Amino acid sequence: MSSLLVGTAAGLHRVDDGHTELAGRGVTAVAGGWAVVEGRSVWHDGRFVAEAIGPHAGTCVLPVDGGALVGTVEGHLVHVPAGNRVASFDAAPGRDAWYTPWGAPADVRSLAAAPDGTLYANVHVGGVLRSLDGGATWAPTLDLELDVHQVVVAPDGTVVAACARGLAVSTDAGDTWSVVADGLAATYARAVAVAGDTVLLSVSTGPEGHRAAVYRRPLHGGGPFRRTAIGLPGTFPGNVDTFCLVADGDLAALGTFAGRVYLSADAGGSWATVAAGPPVVCMAFT
Repeated sequence: MSSLLVGTAAGLHRVDDGHTELAGRGVTAVAGGWAVVEGRSVWHDGRFVAEAIGPHAGTCVLPVDGGALVGTVEGHLVHVPAGNRVASFDAAPGRDAWYTPWGAPADVRSLAAAPDGTLYANVHVGGVLRSLDGGATWAPTLDLELDVHQVVVAPDGTVVAACARGLAVSTDAGDTWSVVADGLAATYARAVAVAGDTVLLSVSTGPEGHRAAVYRRPLHGGGPFRRTAIGLPGTFPGNVDTFCLVADGDLAALGTFAGRVYLSADAGGSWATVAAGPPVVCMAFT
């Protein structure tokens, strides 16, 4: 059975046995056994790999070819353990249009990889970029004004993205996208996961997280979103954020700013509380 890792400002907690790694250290991102710690160092399976991933703090991590890609603030990618910045990403078309509403440079917010090796990088605000050649070149794939907060690839290659207008979906590796919002009480989406044949999406009315809830719908075949409520509060006190909604097969997990961790064994149909502690920053199944 998969093990659930929960990253917090106080360490990386393993839910199944209660063990804590990196105790007392803030975990920024976690994926596939890789972790970004306090935005500056990278660890793998509890062992230190690289310090100072560059002048820009790390925001997300993706296992790639025995190492990892780390996304950073101000919109860069870094290879680890080598520590070299990905020049092709710095030269990506459309980069000069990236922005944030508050005037700072845009950050790489999430990363994903398809089964065929296609790479996706979500820039906030800058859309979703795609590399078909292992990171040698990058190109934008959708309107950056969709305001994407997370990109995820399903096992069959379907690409889904949580955006300010609902769920963006591509079945052709990002060549074309459709946006789905039917059934959502609000459309500002911050996190997305694919649990089996089901998409899970966290939404609220906006950045402040009012009326935050998690919805589900089939990955294929259409139909409206339906709120998943069995075992969950009616709404959450704030957004269920990027990396705080994850899945592995029919298993799904959800973490909150309040520090509660919920687990579902039926693709988000029902949930049970499995842990409570510091505010959840990120999660991953391993």
